[in-house]
Amino acid sequence: MSNLRYAFFLGCIMPNRYPGVEASVRRVFSELGIELLDMKGASCCPAPGVARSFHFDAWLAVAARNLSIAEEMGVDIVTGCNGCYATLRDVNYDYHHNDVIRRKVEDYLSKIGRSFKGNIEVKHILEVLYYDFGLEKLKEFMKRPLNLNVAVHYGCHILKPSHKRPWKESVEKPKFFDELVEVTGAKSVFWREKFMCCGAGGGLRSGVLEVALDMTREKLENAYKSGVDCIVNACSFCHLQFDFGQTEVNKACNTSYSMPIIYYTQLLGLAMGLSPKELGMHQNFISVEPVLKKLEAGG
Repeated sequence: MSNLRYAFFLGCIMPNRYPGVEASVRRVFSELGIELLDMKGASCCPAPGVARSFHFDAWLAVAARNLSIAEEMGVDIVTGCNGCYATLRDVNYDYHHNDVIRRKVEDYLSKIGRSFKGNIEVKHILEVLYYDFGLEKLKEFMKRPLNLNVAVHYGCHILKPSHKRPWKESVEKPKFFDELVEVTGAKSVFWREKFMCCGAGGGLRSGVLEVALDMTREKLENAYKSGVDCIVNACSFCHLQFDFGQTEVNKACNTSYSMPIIYYTQLLGLAMGLSPKELGMHQNFISVEPVLKKLEAGG
């Protein structure tokens, strides 16, 4: 056992749209001996690109309430959504570095009989695996090297604003996600506009879907040109935009994209010897069968 324990912040998309992704996080973390505790009463984070833009104080209050739940549990938060990560981490950071924000947080929470002292950290699943668990220890769990060429998609909120993020390297040229992918035996392939938004962020998907889909189309086209077997992400919202969004792109642009989209813990789980069904891979809109067939043929 690793003795690592976290409050698992699901967010909205993972349990409601991609329960298979949630299952993969829970299954993989359990195999690694990392304990995930359910956050009873947790709500939407709420989304940084939408809620923060429309009503900052409402966004702040709801986020602070979620933070207070984890603090009451006595453990740090871990999440697998970049947007949830951004909201919760930014509010936690600002609580410690901005007197106005701190007073607002304390005032809003006092009105509902809660409190927050800033005694916890907010972490991404990649942060937990890379720093808390460690690459070398992770390698010990690899049972099946994956012969795959992968387009790694970081997503926006996991990297920036850089002064509120934990990465001990340049966020302009990060390597931590690539290293985590290559632990599985897969190869992280260079692809054009690797760090470009998936198209969903900043409220774009909700506000101007056609622009969001055009960005997704460009990302998909670049992935195809790089010759990869799949796109790997670690954000439930990016996952939705690449997977379900791919079906929307095909309908809107009369294309026939069928790029498999794999969440990181699904990829990791395969390398750990878990089955695709255990990892919820059958629940994607775009089939991952081409990836599984390649692995069966000699991966």
